[in-house]
Amino acid sequence: MNAAQSPIRLAIVDDHRMLLGALTEWIRNAATDIDMIAALPTWPELLTHPGFPVDVVLLDLDLKDNIPVSLKISTLKTTGVKVVLMSTYSEPNVVREALAAGALGYIVKSEDASMIAEAIRAAAMGESFISAELDLALNASDVGGAPKLSAQERRVMALYGGGEPVKAVAFQLGISEETAKSYLKRIREKYRVAGIDVGTKVALRKRAIQDGILLQTEISTAM
Repeated sequence: MNAAQSPIRLAIVDDHRMLLGALTEWIRNAATDIDMIAALPTWPELLTHPGFPVDVVLLDLDLKDNIPVSLKISTLKTTGVKVVLMSTYSEPNVVREALAAGALGYIVKSEDASMIAEAIRAAAMGESFISAELDLALNASDVGGAPKLSAQERRVMALYGGGEPVKAVAFQLGISEETAKSYLKRIREKYRVAGIDVGTKVALRKRAIQDGILLQTEISTAM
């Protein structure tokens, strides 16, 4: 994220206090572009918090409050808040229902904190983001074809496949070089699971053209 942009105002709702504390501490120490407004154990506390509404809410799907997650998502959407869901499980049908209800991200709690931060950043930009583990589960239940890439993954693949070095890709997208590398890793893993090898830059470029992510004319202008 560019330094000129305002920090993302974040609230986390999770009734596992240990995870809540650990994630809060990590974000405050390592994600300088994310401003932790609130870390709360219950849904009602979020709605009554003086800092609400925020930009993004990281919401535990498994809160034991009998309030349908679709209602929570619609409530947040009406106030302009983006939603990233966290869960301990990853059934494809649950993921699809959550995304259909309007969640922009879906993360398993075993995911690295850095990937959770990436999901928050993606949601703030209005883009979808699901963890690699969940994406593999979704793709495994689909019938063949190219894997589904997020908008940011498609941008990374187009720029990198078009001839840009990783550093230039990161600069153009306003992300760190490490984040750009993590996107490339996720892209290659998604294709690998789909039975498609894009391990080299040449193979990735060919696939980007084949899947309509990159036009042939874009290669000549980028190189």
